[in-house]
Amino acid sequence: MDLLDDYTGHVEPGGPAARRDLQHVSITKVSVGPMDNNAYVLVDRSTGETLLIDAANETERLLDTVDTVGDRGKLRHVVTTHKHWDHIQSLEEVASAVGPRTYAGVDDAPELPVTPDATVGDDDEVVFGDAVLEVIHLVGHTPGSIALLYRDPEGTGHLFTGDSLFPGGHGKTATHEDHETLMNDLEHKVFSHLGDDCWVYPGHGDDTTLGNERPHLSEWRERGW
Repeated sequence: MDLLDDYTGHVEPGGPAARRDLQHVSITKVSVGPMDNNAYVLVDRSTGETLLIDAANETERLLDTVDTVGDRGKLRHVVTTHKHWDHIQSLEEVASAVGPRTYAGVDDAPELPVTPDATVGDDDEVVFGDAVLEVIHLVGHTPGSIALLYRDPEGTGHLFTGDSLFPGGHGKTATHEDHETLMNDLEHKVFSHLGDDCWVYPGHGDDTTLGNERPHLSEWRERGW
């Protein structure tokens, strides 16, 4: 797998992965599959223990990415942000290949191809090596969607949002009620607790920050989707 060390938050389908080295954790982003799904490989730099967010597609490409930035033998955790098919097409194959501990939101777990080893929600944590991801349950895109927050001890927050938050708004909701629920969760659980410098890693497309998106919250709510 080709690798860019100049991290901008943009990756191309079929192109190189991009790595961002923090003090304690490295974050590698790669685009997989025909829907330009982002998958993220997080490596705890003190232990080498590795975590994958969304085994979305192209199993060998995902595992090649792990091998490029770490060791697939230390890929011990796979977290699924939500149940939609484009985010889980390689979940069964990755689980079979490396035997990681798997996690998903409790309300999405029954529809996954692999029964999670652990179901998670608000106030839960996923620990890999010496690093910790905080789980935030965001209802609306799906009932069990989760975001994962890494609080860099030496810097800012890093939030992996699946399809619950993108540059320009949240992901698709089926009803106006789902839209309102997701807006409430985003405002109360994310924007009200995290600073403008918090970096957002979405399930598709380029990264953003909460500061870039915060001025538009009222616009999103009013447009109704």
